[in-house]
Amino acid sequence: MENELSILKRYFGYETFRPGQKNIIENILSHKDVLGIMPTGAGKSICFQVPAMLLNGITIVVSPLISLMKDQVGALVQEGYPAAYLNSSLTFSQQKEMLRRANLGRYRIIYIAPERLMTEDFLSFAENAEISMVTVDEAHCISQWGQDFRPSYMKIADFIKTLPKRPVVSAFTATATADVKNDIIKMLELKNPYTLVTGFDRPNLYFEVQRPIDKDRALLHTLKQFGNKSGIIYCSTRKAVESVTMLLNRHGYSAVRYHAGLDDIERQKNQDDFIYDRKNIIVATNAFGMGIDKSNVSFVIHYNMPKNIENYYQEAGRAGRDGSEAKCILLYSPRDIHTNRFFIENSRDPQIPHDIQLKIIEKDIEKLRQMIFYCTTKHCLRGFILKYFGENPTQKCENCSNCVNKKINTAQEPKTFLSHKSREGTAYFENQSKLMLELKKLRFSISKKEHVPPFIIFTDAVLNEMCIHLPQNLVEFRKIKGVGETKSEKYGTEFTYCIREYLDRYRNEVYK
Repeated sequence: MENELSILKRYFGYETFRPGQKNIIENILSHKDVLGIMPTGAGKSICFQVPAMLLNGITIVVSPLISLMKDQVGALVQEGYPAAYLNSSLTFSQQKEMLRRANLGRYRIIYIAPERLMTEDFLSFAENAEISMVTVDEAHCISQWGQDFRPSYMKIADFIKTLPKRPVVSAFTATATADVKNDIIKMLELKNPYTLVTGFDRPNLYFEVQRPIDKDRALLHTLKQFGNKSGIIYCSTRKAVESVTMLLNRHGYSAVRYHAGLDDIERQKNQDDFIYDRKNIIVATNAFGMGIDKSNVSFVIHYNMPKNIENYYQEAGRAGRDGSEAKCILLYSPRDIHTNRFFIENSRDPQIPHDIQLKIIEKDIEKLRQMIFYCTTKHCLRGFILKYFGENPTQKCENCSNCVNKKINTAQEPKTFLSHKSREGTAYFENQSKLMLELKKLRFSISKKEHVPPFIIFTDAVLNEMCIHLPQNLVEFRKIKGVGETKSEKYGTEFTYCIREYLDRYRNEVYK
């Protein structure tokens, strides 16, 4: 009989849960509402995907962006998990076909855009389906005090009321102040929810603030340390995106641009080039990113200061999602203050009453002030962020520019190679790096054939595990952390052959 641990191993390839996951899952399985506030990379999706397979019925996941749905559903389908999505990227006939299959009980999880919840076709399906859970991802979008307020999220509570039987309601977000947390509970009408805040710290992220006279020069100097690694550069305006992209391409970097002024075709192509590892760097406004599940982002650089800590931490948090060390660097200039203040004072949403709008502006200016304090403090940068979210961190983190002045070694490749047989020297690290490149080539060729991003086949963290443990048969391959049953069956033969062939080729070099 299946339980949460067997589901975790079968579909996701892990033997144990991360902190907080088991508590949330157990409460959901006990039919309690939950609110999970967990940092990016902490495994929020497993908290609702695992119980979805154990509850009787269908789980509806409300998600804000098409890219998020495609990535998560693509990853689930790769694992042999019956999932689908419903959003504007599907044609009318595709939507009809998806709902027809849903009515036949083909899916255990359906991702849906909030705008689609109250459509006639979906309501008709929902009224006749057994819906065991409604999950709200990026739940801070329901709060007017949050950084990504979306009026369409206000419809979620109404949708739940239309169902014949109230399902379990679970809500998740990576960033929420006390005000936003209370708003989520109130607006979603959560009933005595089990609330878990696992902490906002991301120990694998290094934080740095630079105050350069010449940002372009500072950016080029900073990029040298990353080689051909994958990264995001955020700019506050479209004009800055254009100029930075041209600067990088002129200096030989493989970079694409992303902002709301581009046509849909170019914007999608540039995003895909980045997600599929065809381009190393994407230069973007904050229109890019929410729901981007690319796991191997090694750095996030902010060319301009964001308007609040919530935005900054969410955007910076797109680095190092697979647990690898990553850098978050902000290039600060006092001029950024004026740009942000202009955006805040001139933002108007016709759906929000004027008096509420004035309060939001006042609150946003206070948040901007906190962002400026972050950029100018001489104390621990990580500590500043964690205090902002209500935590009591240690005085020094030893992993930010204010705590350490020495150069950080940015190498992120695995640190052991046949260590049980090795002698000291650099040959083993070099050989492991070569194996990593070969595994990445194999992963890329498979991803091209299957038309999915490489990280959906296996993340860099899983490839690292292969480099360390060197599985040479399917039994050993199944023991690799992050390899589920379906992926073991689909890819195990190719990856173990690649490792065996590599070891045969380089055996003399490894053992000499």
